[in-house]
Amino acid sequence: MARKILLCCAAGMSTSLLVTKMKQDAAARNLDVEIEALPINEGLDKVDQVDVILLGPQVGYAKGNFEKAINGRINVSVIPMADYGRMNAKKINDEAIALMK
Repeated sequence: MARKILLCCAAGMSTSLLVTKMKQDAAARNLDVEIEALPINEGLDKVDQVDVILLGPQVGYAKGNFEKAINGRINVSVIPMADYGRMNAKKINDEAIALMK
């Protein structure tokens, strides 16, 4: 069963290219993951349906809201600005996998 990675940003659009690159990387490495991007308000509604949440650097301020919503069930992390800006899909996938409980 595929593990689910949720990326959240302000409007769900700035992460769409990153999600595409992450999916390509996951396919190339045969990683059993599903990756989705949503705006933070929609992401908060899906916390019970995913295995890890990654926030875009521009919405890092919302980390506390996500941690409160997940109540320790899964990990939430802010994608480092350098990795986000460079669209470093491999490194971000590796981080997400390492964070999954």
